[in-house]
Amino acid sequence: MKRTIYKVLVALIIFNFQFSVFNLAYGQTEVTPGVTFGKKFGVTYILPQTEIVIEAKAIQQHYEPGQFSLYAERYLRLSGVKQEAETTWTLDELKLTTVGVPDKDNIYFVEMKDRTTAPLMELTTDGIVRSINMPYVGEQKTTQPKVEQQEEEVLPDPRTFLTEEILVANSTAKMAELVAREIYSIRESKNALLRGEAENLPKDGAQLQIMLDNLNKQEKAMVQMFEGKIKTETKYFSIKVTPENMNNKVVFRFSKKLGFVDADDLSGEPVELSIVNKNLIPEPPVEADGKTSKSIVSILNNGSKTAIEGVAYNVPGKADVKLTFNHKDIINSEMSFTQFGSREYLSAQLFNRNTVTKVQFDTVTGALLKIERQ
Repeated sequence: MKRTIYKVLVALIIFNFQFSVFNLAYGQTEVTPGVTFGKKFGVTYILPQTEIVIEAKAIQQHYEPGQFSLYAERYLRLSGVKQEAETTWTLDELKLTTVGVPDKDNIYFVEMKDRTTAPLMELTTDGIVRSINMPYVGEQKTTQPKVEQQEEEVLPDPRTFLTEEILVANSTAKMAELVAREIYSIRESKNALLRGEAENLPKDGAQLQIMLDNLNKQEKAMVQMFEGKIKTETKYFSIKVTPENMNNKVVFRFSKKLGFVDADDLSGEPVELSIVNKNLIPEPPVEADGKTSKSIVSILNNGSKTAIEGVAYNVPGKADVKLTFNHKDIINSEMSFTQFGSREYLSAQLFNRNTVTKVQFDTVTGALLKIERQ
């Protein structure tokens, strides 16, 4: 019993020392320390699988008719002014990107021991392996769309410019006529200022600009009483799709009146996705005893653990991807997906005490991006 306790204490001291040195050398490293495999200590990491993210940007416009919209053509020669409120949507942009998500069926374990440098691993917050023995320098992709702030001109309340004569008018038509006269009077005042014919001319250019700006705002506010107001908002929508062979699969629909709707809602036009696997990669070689050749440190699948040597990584496959809206191609390109590839393994001999092997992985596909051996 004393020997067993002594061995456990020694193992804990060695592990804590190795992990402390590791954190000093790589201050930003995110790992899962202290995970055990039998009586061993090490780092657990996950290989990613690829998912497609479709991001859409739409412009929503809400129209509110003006108080005198019925008289817009009669007094201001504004044609086509609508009499009813309405909301319209316009699909402004469609983008297709890929992200890496943890593949829970491919969880691996790297033992921390004196004769290997493989445990010096950097992981994402999801546990996906980024690099070995080197800081990760790639960009982290996000599915969160950028929010665009649209600044709309704030106009004054047009009612503050209405004269007594307008307010006491006995009919809407008469009020509309008098407001139109005020609009024409403002335009005449602007022309007089620009021509230098005004009674009270500004002292300098800055003062002239201030006067013109005020008159422009006043005119716009009063014209809105005829042509109405349009409030514009930018809306975003995103959806994840797991890659597989598919032909014109409707992922969602877009309606000019309702905006983004479900794939089975026929009120909108379809946004369709097609994926065609380009290269069917053969199965891993089979050894003489009939077993598949593997070489990983440890793999944890469905609770089972198998100790094998090496470090696993993905070899993604290529696929043609096409995104269409309303039966028109928006995106047509070649992309890489984990699901259409295979899995390979770096030999454990690369991570012995005599050499320092630096490895960088793609966190979206799990592919090997860079390897250096010193």
